[in-house]
Amino acid sequence: MRVAERRGASRTARGVRIVALALAGVGLVGVTAPTAGAFGTGPGGATAVGEEQPGSGPEAAGRGPHRGGVDARALNEALEGVIEVGGASSSLARVTEYGRTVWKGAEGVGDFSTGAEPSASGRFRIASVTKTFVATVVLQLVGEGRFGLDDSVESLLPGAVPGGGSITVRQLLNHTSGLFDYTADPAVDVDNATWLREGRWRSWTPQQLLAVANSHPPYFAPGTGWHYANTNYLLAGMIVERVTGHDWRREVERRIIDRLGLSGTSMPAHATGIRGPHAHTYLDLPGGPVDVTEMEPSEMDAAGVGISTTGDLGTFLRALLGGRLLPAPLLAEMLTVAPLSGDAQYGLGIGRLTTPCGEVWGNNGSTGRGHNSALYGTLDGRRLVAVSTNGYRNTGQGWKASQKLLATAFCGRQPATATAAPTG
Repeated sequence: MRVAERRGASRTARGVRIVALALAGVGLVGVTAPTAGAFGTGPGGATAVGEEQPGSGPEAAGRGPHRGGVDARALNEALEGVIEVGGASSSLARVTEYGRTVWKGAEGVGDFSTGAEPSASGRFRIASVTKTFVATVVLQLVGEGRFGLDDSVESLLPGAVPGGGSITVRQLLNHTSGLFDYTADPAVDVDNATWLREGRWRSWTPQQLLAVANSHPPYFAPGTGWHYANTNYLLAGMIVERVTGHDWRREVERRIIDRLGLSGTSMPAHATGIRGPHAHTYLDLPGGPVDVTEMEPSEMDAAGVGISTTGDLGTFLRALLGGRLLPAPLLAEMLTVAPLSGDAQYGLGIGRLTTPCGEVWGNNGSTGRGHNSALYGTLDGRRLVAVSTNGYRNTGQGWKASQKLLATAFCGRQPATATAAPTG
């Protein structure tokens, strides 16, 4: 059954709902600029944030130094727009202020076969938001003196890529290496029918993916251009393993996931499913919807294999921007935008997005098979927004609808036409 048909039936019983927690007067400060964050070539003592309680105190009560506030009705409408206008089957979103949830929502259908609603606290594939986790670990290792940002790839991974002596770690993290993006190779970049038949369960090793990239010439000489390439983060993961002696996943778990208590976050190697509550993801094919929630994730590796929740992502970004994961000099390096990145405004695993009321920092991602995510926050980490969207119908308005949701989260009710555009 198509989404529109099932939605019509479920709306009668209010089966498709939005859960909203709104506090009067929790306002916005400056926000950020668009990044090219999709996996592939697409357009994200700590306390875990599970089911946080609404904020309290003078800021939450509207007596703090903010301007504006959370507009729950506008957020509800914007989230509905991701379904109705953007063509998604389901979408989750959460807005936090000072680390506490001030609004969260779940819209659409979580399971076509049962009509079940999606959970606002469900898990989802975060795609290229994984890169922000990996970049953080790389910078932590730099801070420990294990290697430098301007050390060459050749010195850390001898013989890994042609011309590796001229490519630096920094250039991997900000996509100025010039290396070919392995996901653009015909062996990886296949149509949905071929992927369902041959690629969905295919297991890849990082070495195999790197060989695919190395079979192509570089886009440009290192440091002379900008091109989003998942190969860069494939290599970043390999560097972490080479330097620490541990798989990059273990280092992300030890240094970030366990440290922050992110109980809904994982970095699977070959596990095909998503553990815990989650909305299903579908491809809209001529024969009807096909459930593609389960897939072999190794093709994404350190470029986009992560699974998380909106609560966990908010906790992570708040800790990162708040200086709890990196010392100030390295956080400043992370937030230094590569001049050649143009509209992408990309730093080291994180990007700057311009909203109607200011700039925010974060990342976004897509697996290319319907799983989409976005994570952005104000530079001071005060207001954060995390979104998961399971794309379904290609209306051509998906990114615009998502941009409107982000802008509404930071700036309040938006006009009907969004102005921001995807990059990458």
